[in-house]
Amino acid sequence: MSAAAVAPHRLDRLVLADLVPGALVRDIALVVGGAGLTGLAAQVSIHTALSPVPFTLQTLSVLVVGAALGSVRGLLSMLLYLLGGMVGVPWYANQEHGWGGPAFGYILGFVVAAGLVGALAKRGADRHVVSTVLLMVAGSVVIYLIGTVWLAVDLHIGSAEAFKLGVRPFLATDAIKIGLAALAFPTAWKLARR
Repeated sequence: MSAAAVAPHRLDRLVLADLVPGALVRDIALVVGGAGLTGLAAQVSIHTALSPVPFTLQTLSVLVVGAALGSVRGLLSMLLYLLGGMVGVPWYANQEHGWGGPAFGYILGFVVAAGLVGALAKRGADRHVVSTVLLMVAGSVVIYLIGTVWLAVDLHIGSAEAFKLGVRPFLATDAIKIGLAALAFPTAWKLARR
């Protein structure tokens, strides 16, 4: 279905993936594609002394997948990413797989964040720059919250140290990622409405 085939008032209840023709096959392809994109984004991985968690493009991928696919497909895509990695697909950062370790909580957070971001996008929060920023910040907060709780438990550290290792090093790069998404989604919707 193209934007031209959708009544203008109905566009407000859609996410970008709804504009792709098809139904079940489309949804399966989008879910698998979102998980694959996240796996590829994880391979852009930089380890530093700032954190036991690497810098990756995963968070950008998760937020984009959630907003573009919507709550159900976005959540399923990240659930596939999580479960695939747990059973041996080497698509976590540095081609790792399995479960556990300091960064695993962030992967758990991806599932919840994609669902939340997708639900907010379906309500139109990805149509304007400011609302897209807020949408992406909400998803990032979920990822940080779940990730740092796991990090604290895994490393047996307090919440202040978990924040220092699991959030603070990533704030600047995540702000850049959010800025990119905040420009991309409203632009994509303007093009779709034409």
